[in-house]
Amino acid sequence: MSAPYRLYGMPASLYTAKARACLRKQHLDFEELPVGDPRFAAIVAQVGRFIMPVLETPAGEIIQDSAAIIDHLEAHAPVRLPITPTSPRQQLVSLVFELFGGEGLLRPAMHYRWNFDAENLDFLRRDFGAALAPAGDATQQAAMFDMASGMMRKAASFFGVSPETQASVEASYLQFLDLFDAHLATSPYLLGGHPTIGDYGLIAPLHAHLSRDPAPARLMKSRAWRVWRWVERMTAPEAQLDGFAGAGEALLPDDAIPPSLCDLMRYVAEDYLPELVAHVAFANDWLAARPDLPSGSNGLDQPGARAIGMARFAWRGHEIGTAVMPYRFWLLQRLQARYHALASADREAVEALFAQTGLSPLLHLKTARRVTRRDHLEVWE
Repeated sequence: MSAPYRLYGMPASLYTAKARACLRKQHLDFEELPVGDPRFAAIVAQVGRFIMPVLETPAGEIIQDSAAIIDHLEAHAPVRLPITPTSPRQQLVSLVFELFGGEGLLRPAMHYRWNFDAENLDFLRRDFGAALAPAGDATQQAAMFDMASGMMRKAASFFGVSPETQASVEASYLQFLDLFDAHLATSPYLLGGHPTIGDYGLIAPLHAHLSRDPAPARLMKSRAWRVWRWVERMTAPEAQLDGFAGAGEALLPDDAIPPSLCDLMRYVAEDYLPELVAHVAFANDWLAARPDLPSGSNGLDQPGARAIGMARFAWRGHEIGTAVMPYRFWLLQRLQARYHALASADREAVEALFAQTGLSPLLHLKTARRVTRRDHLEVWE
């Protein structure tokens, strides 16, 4: 009997980790197939680009993108636990960490994967080869790894990783590990007894890159044991609550945001918000130069391309440039849509929290034109 859901991805894929964790924690029956499976070629033709993950539903519907997959599961699958909190502050905070996890932790994810060849290379060569060419011989798998490695090492520079920034990337990541580890001393997940969309955002880099690849796995185990246990908890269907006092599967009562989570929000404001501000400014200049850009287009020669250019900004004493991807604006719009749907008093509570933690711009920062996803691609409305 075939599984009702089929997930195409690979163990090393950041965004596959996000979708896989949700399927597991929700106890949904699925099988995972590598993107080197012959059946994936037909999926690529439908999606319009080689990208992962892709979910095939029991009805044969194709859904690409981890956030879109989780949205679909939340709306249509028999989910066991709420994915998006219903209380206002917890809902918006969880969406902050969905955005930050998948986008704001790309620098350490890329650095710790591709700049530690002495520890990582043999593992990555086998891991990528098995997923990209599962039926291939050693020579074919090596060729696939060399091709993928070449592209991804180049991509690391698009996220601000360079010889000049490596020490700052490491300092930033260690600060994050320490803050998250401190938060997990009192809560098994971001907001209490079960994972929410923020946990699924964070598991993407923290599992696929930073706890599986040998060098960062060693670092996480030695520096932040609680984060390591959270990764194990997030990648298993059972709760694994480690005996937290009164642990159940409920979220924190009274829409609480504990001080340790506020500290993490301040870190996001320091480490990631300047990048997002610079990207929105770049996009608005880019859009202003293209007043006749048709609706439903990404404005690029290649419909499947993800980046519209490079934005420069100050980050930890460096001026760096990173790729501006409309996908991030789509995630930001999701957060803002939830904020604008709140009642007035609830919006005020969210505004006060975001002001306290330096994240107020996230509630109002926007591009001149909205981004939507149409036929599995990000396009401008």
